Amino acid sequence: MRRTAARAGAVVDVPAPQTVKAAGPEQTGGAPAPAPAPAPAPVAQRMRTEFPFELPRGYVDDSGTVHRDGVMRLATARDELIPLRDVRVQENPAYLSVVLLGRVITRLGTLAMVHDGVVENMFASDLAFLQDFYRQVNAEGHTRAAVQCPHCSEPFEVELGGSRLGES
Repeated sequence: MRRTAARAGAVVDVPAPQTVKAAGPEQTGGAPAPAPAPAPAPVAQRMRTEFPFELPRGYVDDSGTVHRDGVMRLATARDELIPLRDVRVQENPAYLSVVLLGRVITRLGTLAMVHDGVVENMFASDLAFLQDFYRQVNAEGHTRAAVQCPHCSEPFEVELGGSRLGES
């Protein structure tokens, strides 16, 4: 390595000329340095939109087949808004979660189609599981946030999800 004087009069170590460095002709022995290679383009991240689940009990269809494995997709704003126009939801707000889950569950066992009628006939424990799973999936994996008390600075967690689906 050779030493070269910096602008402010300090001495800094400069790599030998074979190392590429953006410098003018005065620092490279008369020949301009090659341009530095461009930074690699960022790799596009793929967003995960479907999440597998297994029901605690399982949905029993008309033929007696139990369906436990399923897939739920992320909800869109449309998924949460359209059920609000449903007469059943307007008459009974608790029905919102049934209609909403019927929209976002894309597969359940070998059923040809999942709809609110399927969700409506699930066991209560499976419905509760799916409501919790919906909250986790749509709150980026969790429904709690770490916060700090503004008065005593003690850390604690708060629940972010509403009491029912669609209530954020």
